Amino acid sequence: MRTISASDANRYFSNLLRDVVAGETVTVLSHGKPIAMIAPVHSDVDEREEAKRQLLARLNQQPALGVRDWRREELYED
Repeated sequence: MRTISASDANRYFSNLLRDVVAGETVTVLSHGKPIAMIAPVHSDVDEREEAKRQLLARLNQQPALGVRDWRREELYED
């Protein structure tokens, strides 16, 4: 994670966004104090999708246990 002054962030905003798209998180400083953090949005979504894919793959490899002699209607109350 790197830091950048607010004035430099304003001046080099296009370059800053390119770095964020590449995966970098940038903290913006004003008078030496952090005021904002710019981070890629896709990183959490991609990690969650990958975790979901791995979980489903693992579950699909496990055999079903127990007797399944119930009907769907029996699961719900009227």
